[in-house]
Amino acid sequence: MERDALLAQPDAAHRHSTPFDAALAGRAPHTAVIQGPPVPGSTTRRRRSPWRDVSAAEDQALVELGRMLRASGYRFVTPTPATHQRVNARPTHSEARSWTDVLGWSRPFRKGVLPAEVERLLTAAGVLERVGDRSRSTVRFSTIDPEDESDSPAVHVHSAYPTTGADAVFFGPDTYRFINLLRRSVGPARRLVDVGAGSGAGGLALRERVQQVVLADINHAALRHARINAAVAGARAVEVVESDVLAGVKGSIDVVIANPPYLADPGHRLYRDGGGVLGFDLAVRIVQEALARLESGGQLVLYTGSPVVAGEHPLRASLAPHLASRPCRSSWHELDPDVFGEELDAPAYGDVERIAVVALVVHVA
Repeated sequence: MERDALLAQPDAAHRHSTPFDAALAGRAPHTAVIQGPPVPGSTTRRRRSPWRDVSAAEDQALVELGRMLRASGYRFVTPTPATHQRVNARPTHSEARSWTDVLGWSRPFRKGVLPAEVERLLTAAGVLERVGDRSRSTVRFSTIDPEDESDSPAVHVHSAYPTTGADAVFFGPDTYRFINLLRRSVGPARRLVDVGAGSGAGGLALRERVQQVVLADINHAALRHARINAAVAGARAVEVVESDVLAGVKGSIDVVIANPPYLADPGHRLYRDGGGVLGFDLAVRIVQEALARLESGGQLVLYTGSPVVAGEHPLRASLAPHLASRPCRSSWHELDPDVFGEELDAPAYGDVERIAVVALVVHVA
């Protein structure tokens, strides 16, 4: 089996929660999830992530584990890193006592805490590391509640806490707010591109509304996780493409969605650093490229952070000339007036009063 063609098929267990042991007994049939080829000779303006080759067997082990967790009724809502740190710092939380502790809270565990089949799949996936006399998973699994309450939550694999690696695949409160925005904003469409897709949660949340979803990212670890998450979901018309914004995406585009990194990060981590002095250069570039590529009647939904200086949004001013480059109507809303307040201590934010989360929704003529 090729690594680039993960196989998965939704089964009845995905529609209703079943006991964990029953989930272990079931093995659903498979259907292909397609990954697009790397961009040959592409020129990027963002730093690419390092690549560790991963075997098809390792990928498939994570697909099986994700399907198993979904069938079992597993649930974990990923909090902010600050909340995660505070909760894990409690004396009683130094060691895992349940599979949520292991696969959600990223706590070290001793043999016997996990069902044998779960530990076998983690081992087969190559995602266990030793911490003294205990083991720790280098990935987390988070869930997103479905729109249809009769369905089971979506399960997404992403990087374990703490997400300190340069190519870490982030998932957290921004992911949940982004998906809520998408569900309110995006209707039926032919072809949707999720730029900087990360785990793929945004695009996959809309897969039943559109004919084709393209999950695009420059981070190889993100591409792997997005491919696995598409397989866990049993998504068919999903393409996973290595792309610097839209440079590697071929063909027509009807909808662009994006939840890009939006901080000025001295470590230049792909999931945090939005580029430029205040961290919003990537967001500007996404809007520019999306407006150049969208078909008539197309839509852009951008969820991002916006630093506020002297009561104004420099990001909004930077976007104005691009929004004027093509006939369109747009809306701008603050979804959260104050996030990542701890970042204001950094020198880059010396003149910033707050960082707001905003939604820009554009409909092109």
